[in-house]
Amino acid sequence: MPNPPRVAGPADRPKNLKVVALAYDGLRTFEFGSMVELFALPRPEMGPVWYEFATAAIEPGPLRGLGGVQVVADGGLELAERAGTIIVAGWRGADTPVPASLIEVLRKAHANGARVLSVCSGVFVLAAAGLLAGRRATTHWHDVDKLRARYPDIDVLPDVLYVDEGQVLTSAGSAAGLDLGLHLIRRDFGPEAANIVARRLVIPSHRDGGQAQFIQRPVPTAHEASRLSPILDRMRADLSREHTVKTLADAAGMSPRTFLRRFEAATGTTPARWLLAERLAQARELLETTPAGVEQIAHTVGFGAAALRHHFRKSLATTPQAYRARFGDRTCLGARRNPA
Repeated sequence: MPNPPRVAGPADRPKNLKVVALAYDGLRTFEFGSMVELFALPRPEMGPVWYEFATAAIEPGPLRGLGGVQVVADGGLELAERAGTIIVAGWRGADTPVPASLIEVLRKAHANGARVLSVCSGVFVLAAAGLLAGRRATTHWHDVDKLRARYPDIDVLPDVLYVDEGQVLTSAGSAAGLDLGLHLIRRDFGPEAANIVARRLVIPSHRDGGQAQFIQRPVPTAHEASRLSPILDRMRADLSREHTVKTLADAAGMSPRTFLRRFEAATGTTPARWLLAERLAQARELLETTPAGVEQIAHTVGFGAAALRHHFRKSLATTPQAYRARFGDRTCLGARRNPA
């Protein structure tokens, strides 16, 4: 039987790996189910150290979820008091009051060092508890203006998938909870673990871009998808190459103007921006999983070293070196420090 993969994460991984998701009447089943899939699913391939998951009811039952399901929780809010991470997977609505008992538990847990994570409208629970005052946060684009108006002391970021403020983390619309959950796994156990979980879920371990790309965009026709997919594959296969609009349009059998219009309709962005996102994603993966130097990685993905640093600062608010120190595989870092 093969040995489990090495998933030793950063040195600052929390000692308390108990994850507690809150359950309430009117439960948002997708958001809750996503957190169950990330943190509760048995993962023997990860070895002996992994999360311990439980569901805490914030009120007496029955707890009815959307779609006609009912949830039987493992216990009440006393479970949250012992958690290392508390998840608020959605909420009944932005205008629905948050029980004082829940606010008290969240404040106490936060004061004792627990991490608190929200998915979608769950941000209003964290805001009501005062955990987001003076911090950055995000939520579903539909609720951004309401969150800003109600809590002006929160720096609301409308165009991101999630925000990591250290002890308090928030995500945008429902599926963005998966992005945030994978980010937390990467933070706790390293990139290999996040990649394994993403592979099991059949989703990307990194998803670039903000919420705007998901708002009211027409779905491209099958005809356009069949013509553009090979072009996207061609660009992705050789990121170091200079891909001009003319050469791409020629390969697609279109005029440059038609190609630009149809590319944006199909992808929601321009070829240059799409290529930039792909290059940054590849650079991040190489920084996480290889000991290659920044200049070598920059060349591989089609940047100069200075350009790579510039785009990391602009897009990720960090540097390649700092990103590697946070998320890089420890074996690769050791190889980098002590080359054979």
